[in-house]
Amino acid sequence: MKIYTRKGDDGTTGLWYGGRVVKSSGRPEAYGSVDEAASELGVCRAVATRGGELYTDILRIQEELFVAGAELATAPEASGRLEDGVSRVTPAMVERLETDIDRYMERVNLPPKFVIPGGNELSARLDVARTAVRRAERRVSALRDAGELPDDTVLTYLNRASDAVYAMARFADEDEPELFKGRG
Repeated sequence: MKIYTRKGDDGTTGLWYGGRVVKSSGRPEAYGSVDEAASELGVCRAVATRGGELYTDILRIQEELFVAGAELATAPEASGRLEDGVSRVTPAMVERLETDIDRYMERVNLPPKFVIPGGNELSARLDVARTAVRRAERRVSALRDAGELPDDTVLTYLNRASDAVYAMARFADEDEPELFKGRG
């Protein structure tokens, strides 16, 4: 099977359920940024303890980012064809992230000021992934502002996902208690 089609050689890309848009337009920028965030999280998962809590939650968020990407890769007029939790982000997915955030944050000792990334390899990588999720959130916000987002759930999801990745990074920092010496 060939992975190239040559259809994009003209600077356009196909949307799910039909239609083509310029590759630099808002929709490909949004789902491309979501794809970057999922890839950044893959690097995090690669250094996390296989089967551990962080590993499992990172993998779930990666899978959910693919759901967000599918939704964003669909033209608004075809949004009725999307399936909740498969190709459309749901409020339940947002709520699950809120539960994750609370679960991680209740077990960390936040410093009284900004956290400088780099406490350990996993937390630093999670902080990089968080910034990628934030970029995706900005791209999706621009889609909404342009009237190209039928529903705000995917935007809310990305906002919570970045918070969840921040919480995971702080939890990963807890493995390095010397980071908190002299603070407090």
